[in-house]
Amino acid sequence: MSKYWCELAWLGAERAEPGLVIETDGDKIASLTRGVGTPPGDAERLDGLTVPGFANAHSHAFQRALRGRTHGGQGSFWTWREQMYASLGGLDPDSYLALARAAFAEMALAGMTLVGEFHYVHRGAGGTPYLDPNAMGGAVMEAAAQAGIRITLIDACYLRGGIGKEPEEPQKRFADRDADAWVKRVEALVAGPNARIGAAIHSVRAVDPDSAHVVAALANDRVMPLHAHVSEQVAENEECYAAYGATPTQILAEAGAVSERFTAVHATHVSDGDVNLLGGVDACCCLCPTTERDLADGIGPARRLREAGAYLALGSDSHAVIDQLEEARAVELDERLATGVRGQHRPPDLMRAATDGGYQSLGWPEGGRIEEGALADLTVIGLDGVRLAGTPTAHALESAVFAGSAGDVRHVMVGGAWIVRDGAHTRLDVAAELASALA
Repeated sequence: MSKYWCELAWLGAERAEPGLVIETDGDKIASLTRGVGTPPGDAERLDGLTVPGFANAHSHAFQRALRGRTHGGQGSFWTWREQMYASLGGLDPDSYLALARAAFAEMALAGMTLVGEFHYVHRGAGGTPYLDPNAMGGAVMEAAAQAGIRITLIDACYLRGGIGKEPEEPQKRFADRDADAWVKRVEALVAGPNARIGAAIHSVRAVDPDSAHVVAALANDRVMPLHAHVSEQVAENEECYAAYGATPTQILAEAGAVSERFTAVHATHVSDGDVNLLGGVDACCCLCPTTERDLADGIGPARRLREAGAYLALGSDSHAVIDQLEEARAVELDERLATGVRGQHRPPDLMRAATDGGYQSLGWPEGGRIEEGALADLTVIGLDGVRLAGTPTAHALESAVFAGSAGDVRHVMVGGAWIVRDGAHTRLDVAAELASALA
């Protein structure tokens, strides 16, 4: 048993509350005692604001290699995609382990205790399968273990280079032979204490409706989280409608994919009908604002999705930035720019998307909250740095969401064990890991 006294803690309400004592037993929170004015003698003092660990619900770890290399030029999502394909050249299980470990460790420094890795780089150069068909997925899960964070490996089915098109040369690294081959490969994946398995339909561009049905059937049979890129681009919607006479969300729903375990990633250009469809089954919508603005995708209807009944999660996607507080406030600030209206997402709504929403989306319902019986996954945000110094206690949550950053994260706990202390990873020199992996 371990005991911690939190100067301020957020338990899901409108504001943080002072003087919370958290007692942990193994990887769980055993008890909470509120309103404790001074730290007990047997408790470790946690100054600042303690919140549930952040969940990064949508990551492509290999794209961390693109930071600083693809942001300055002109073009669109489609021209960026060609640069992304070109970055795959030297990626193999060994180099991917190093790169993903460094990226996940950077996430830990930013307060992230769980990552959803939307994984689709399955094969070697030219589409040659590895001797172990899950060598790349295994490397990613091992990378998370070495970085100390939880992971849901969201293994993506990817079959086509576009609707009715064979995969292009770079896309052959992503593609299984067919949906049945994808099922066989995913069934061989093995979860672990801090690793779970999810499924993904990469997109309606990459997976035809019949194959999407196969993926959805496996996810439903195994009660797995199921994710898909949905309506990230207008051109994607137009191509889908021309081919099938329906939106991507409608096609996925007809395939049996859309349920309370489904996460629509991006949902930037969804129709009113799509919004109602997703909200009607309590699905999740994972927004990735720093990537969506970097790729000029657009601003999604987050408020309408939430009001329709969908819940929100957040992801760093291409890792142009790894900062969950930036993702959270961008949901509100981007909608302010698009609508001219302030206050469409309250600070607790945004913090919930950064924590509980991601845990639910990734199939960890026992996490994402500070309550008895929940996973002991905690993030402590310092309030004494230049961004947050002088913050009134009553406004700590609001200030952290709208002015804090990854640089304000002081301590991070996963399963009752510290993986970040005083802003430094307890196992890895993260800057050195990144420099080595990206060299």
